[in-house]
Amino acid sequence: MKLSRDFANKSACLSITLSSRIKHILHCTLFVTVLCLFQYFSSVLKVPDDPAEEDNPWIQYGVFGTCTLYALRFVTFLSLPQVIFNVIGLTFYNCFPDKVTLKGSPLLAPYVCIRVVTRGDYPELVKNNVNRNMNKCIDSGLENFLIEVVTDKPIGLEPQRKVRELVVPTDYQTTTGALFKARALQYCLEDKVNILNDNDWIVHLDEETLLTENSVRGILNFVMDGKHHIGQGLITYANEEVVNWITTLADSFRVSDDMGKLRAQFYWFHKPLFSFKGSFVVTQVAAERAVSFDNGRDGSIAEDCYFAMKAYSMGYSFNFIEGDMWEKSPFTLMDFIQQRKRWIQGILLVVHSKAIPLRYKWLLGCAFYSWVTLPLSVSNILLAAWFPIPCPAIMDFTVVFIGGVNIYMFIFGVLKSFNVYRFGFLKLCLCLMSAVAVLPFNLIIENIAVLWGYFGNKHKFYVVNKNIGNPITV
Repeated sequence: MKLSRDFANKSACLSITLSSRIKHILHCTLFVTVLCLFQYFSSVLKVPDDPAEEDNPWIQYGVFGTCTLYALRFVTFLSLPQVIFNVIGLTFYNCFPDKVTLKGSPLLAPYVCIRVVTRGDYPELVKNNVNRNMNKCIDSGLENFLIEVVTDKPIGLEPQRKVRELVVPTDYQTTTGALFKARALQYCLEDKVNILNDNDWIVHLDEETLLTENSVRGILNFVMDGKHHIGQGLITYANEEVVNWITTLADSFRVSDDMGKLRAQFYWFHKPLFSFKGSFVVTQVAAERAVSFDNGRDGSIAEDCYFAMKAYSMGYSFNFIEGDMWEKSPFTLMDFIQQRKRWIQGILLVVHSKAIPLRYKWLLGCAFYSWVTLPLSVSNILLAAWFPIPCPAIMDFTVVFIGGVNIYMFIFGVLKSFNVYRFGFLKLCLCLMSAVAVLPFNLIIENIAVLWGYFGNKHKFYVVNKNIGNPITV
C-alpha cells in the first residue's frame, strides 16, 4: 500500500511539473499513435489483393443488396465534417491550458447576472449551489454580479443583496406558446420583470452547475473584451463524488466535444456551426432580448440550440470562453437515455424548423443525422465482415479515421476529466481502460436513445434527476 501511495504521489508531482505545452504535445502524440494503430490493424495500409481475384458484389449480393451495403458505408461520412473540426480543436489549440489569467480589473467589469433556471423540485440542491457559486464569485474577485434563480415553484431562498428569486406565474404565457425552460427564460426578459441594462451580461447555468475560479475569470475576460455577443465554455463531469461511473465515462466524449469542435467553430468562425448547449452560456442582454426564447413549441425542447441557430441567422457572433464548470452525469442509465432522447428530439425540431434558413443549419443537420443514423453506422462493423465489398483505399482510410477519432475522444475525455493528482496514476489507467471497455455498452445505450427519440413524442421535456429520486416528465 505504501509503495502504491508513493507511486501515485510521484505521478501527481510529475503531472504538476509538466508544462502545459508538453502535456499538449504528449496528447497530440498519443492521438496520432492511436489513429495510426487503427489504420494498421484495419489493414488499410496493407497492399490490396488482386482485384481480379475479388468476388463481384453485384453478382454475389444483387443490385439491391450491393447498393444497400454501399449506402450504409456512405452514411458514416455524415460525421466527417464534425470529426475534422474535433481534430482541429484537439490539436491546433492547447488542450491543457494554464490557469486563466485576468486581462483587466474585475472592478471595471460590466454587470453580470448569473441566471439559474429550475422547476423547483430540488430546493436544497439549488440553495447549496447558490451559496457555493456566490462564494466562488467573491473569491474570484467578481464584484458587480447578481445570482438570479428562476423557478416554477417557490424555493425560499434567503433574501440577500446579490440573490434574486423569480417565480414564474402559473398563468404566464408567451406570444408563441413557448414551454418549459424556454418559457421561464422568456419570462425573465419581459419588460416588467427584467432589471438588467442592454450592456449587462447573463451567465446561464443549470441548477446543478458549479462555477470554478477559472470559469469566473474566463467570463470576466470575455465580457470585458466585449467583441462577441454570445460565449460558451467547457463543462466537466468527474469532479467531487462520481455517482455513476458508466454515465460519467460515457460523458467523457462530451468533454472532448467541447475541447474539439466547440472550440474550433468558435475560434475559427465565431459561429455555432455544429452545436450549442444550454449551460455555461454567456450572452449580452441586448442580444438575448433581440433573439428571445419565445420560439413556440418547436423551440422549447432544445431551446439552447434553437436560440443559438436563430442568433447565428441574425448575425450575432460567438466565442469560446476559457475555464471550465462542473456538472454531474446522469445518476441512472434510464436518465442517461432520457437525456439523450430529449436532445435528439429537440435538435430534430431545430433542424426541420422553417424559421431558420438551411444555410445556417446544414452542418448542424449533418451532425444530427450522423447521430440519428448511428445504428446504421454501427451495423457496418458486422456487415463489413459478413458482406465484404470492394471500396477505394481512400474511402476505407476515411472510415477508419472517423472511427479512430471518435474512439480517441473517449480516451482524451478521461485524461481531461480525471486528474492524476486526485485519482493517482493507477486509477487513471483503470479509468482509461474502462472508458474503452464500456464503449460497446455505450453504443447500445446511444442506439436505444436514438430509436426512442426519433420515433417517440417530440414535445416532452424530461428533467434528469438530481437527487436520485423519481423521474419527472412534463
